[in-house]
Amino acid sequence: MSDPVTCSDTVSAGLTGQETEADDEPPYAESPSCTEEETQSAAKQPRLNEGMEIEFHQPETGTESLTEPSEGQDAAGFPDKDLRQSENAEEKPEEFTQRDDEWQENKETFTAAERKDDGVEDEQETTDPKPTEYQQQYLGLDFSQNLQMLTGSWAEYSQTPENYLRGCKWAPDGSCILSNSADNVLRVYNLPPELYNNSWDLLSEMSPVLRMPEGDTVYDYCWFPKMSSLDPDTCFIASSSRDNPVHIWDAFYGNLRASFRPYNHLDELTAAYSLCFSPDGSQLYCGFDKTVRVFYTERPGRDCEQRPTVVKKQGQGGIISSIAFSPSQPIYACGSYSRTVGLYSCEDGSLLALLPQRHHGGVTHLLFSLDGNQLYTGARKDSEILCWDLRDPGRVLFSLPRNVSTNQRVYFDLDPSGRYLVSGDTEGLMSVWDTLTAPTDANETVLGPVLQFQAHTDCTNGISLHPFMPIVASCSGQRQFPWPGDSDDSDSEEERMMTSSDIREDNGLVLWWAGPLGSTGEQGEKECGTTVSL
Repeated sequence: MSDPVTCSDTVSAGLTGQETEADDEPPYAESPSCTEEETQSAAKQPRLNEGMEIEFHQPETGTESLTEPSEGQDAAGFPDKDLRQSENAEEKPEEFTQRDDEWQENKETFTAAERKDDGVEDEQETTDPKPTEYQQQYLGLDFSQNLQMLTGSWAEYSQTPENYLRGCKWAPDGSCILSNSADNVLRVYNLPPELYNNSWDLLSEMSPVLRMPEGDTVYDYCWFPKMSSLDPDTCFIASSSRDNPVHIWDAFYGNLRASFRPYNHLDELTAAYSLCFSPDGSQLYCGFDKTVRVFYTERPGRDCEQRPTVVKKQGQGGIISSIAFSPSQPIYACGSYSRTVGLYSCEDGSLLALLPQRHHGGVTHLLFSLDGNQLYTGARKDSEILCWDLRDPGRVLFSLPRNVSTNQRVYFDLDPSGRYLVSGDTEGLMSVWDTLTAPTDANETVLGPVLQFQAHTDCTNGISLHPFMPIVASCSGQRQFPWPGDSDDSDSEEERMMTSSDIREDNGLVLWWAGPLGSTGEQGEKECGTTVSL
């Protein structure tokens, strides 16, 4: 695997970088050393526009129990750890105690669902998977204007040189967010407590409550789908890194719970390039070269089921770079660096359909629609997101244009109703598409965004929508390289190289308000009860 080299797309202020690899190989990156030393810096404190009125409601969260734990195991089936058995807060590390205290402080607010009127039927609890107008009003999403920055985290990623973010994902219960960065550290941030008590004017820069260092470049990571902060036993994260087994991290205290160890035919430990829990959380699917291995969540170790994607030279070749499950049918989709997408049966892993090769680069992200009838796919060095009609496999309903000019994985996300799709690009733009406006009778069309604005000055590689609040999380950054100038003077090479101050950098995690903006005045105070002003 070769070292990172410069990208062909240069800018006046600097040169953005990318990792070089073939289409059937994963991106690699040099691992900067991780430091635990925290430096004090001037906190950025972005604010909402003056005169905004904020009102949101939170749904009830229910803890879904897992299988009955056996003796000596926790509810998720993992062996109990001494750190997690300790009930004395003084025995926990300081940052773990901080997370525990903050959550207990806001626990009642988070679990209590706010109702507008007593006696009104709660339509949110309906089992109908189709998006409804009520859900849109409940979320309060408003993409008619640019999103407003709430807060973020920047100083955390300035402590290590060339440390940029590589994605972020909200927890299933919305209580915290997970980020991945080039220093190979997974960080967990609590949702700012000011958002619970409407103290919007007190928002300041966020700091992580947990740091989970991996040994090498992180390939993929995902939340346990039944995670609830009210039940610490369900709070865990799976991650995979180069030359390491799949790790299960405790997302409540930060310690390592268990490991899944995949071995190849030579009995050598291999790393998974993609991870995804099954919808019920009982299985963990891991992508490898021409193979998917299935581990059982309650049985850490090396035992797994192997599901080859190529049988008798037929099937989906290349490294399985992304996995996603249908929310309505027992099927899952696999994307590979060979630029293909396959649909498989959850029961036995048999290939159901192999979609045509439409992407120009390796597939890096997959996402099913809410009803399971569409599949969205995105690839590296590819200028569009494709929406496939799974009722007629092979048919593309529409494409969503975006600029991805490097090998970096650029995520996109759907809102909980399945209507809006949000993505970043390598130029720092954030784009929002209304999928309901796509024509249904056309064979294939290009759907333009309903909103597009400059969210970051560098690559916006991570997008994640909160599960029930109108909040969008984004992260940015990419590897930067100095580049010689065009001067013909006989200066030394060092003098002609750009300095780090000349290179455009924007490495940070940002929370955006995607709700409606109100107007100032007594009327707004009466209707909302809270007026945000600076």
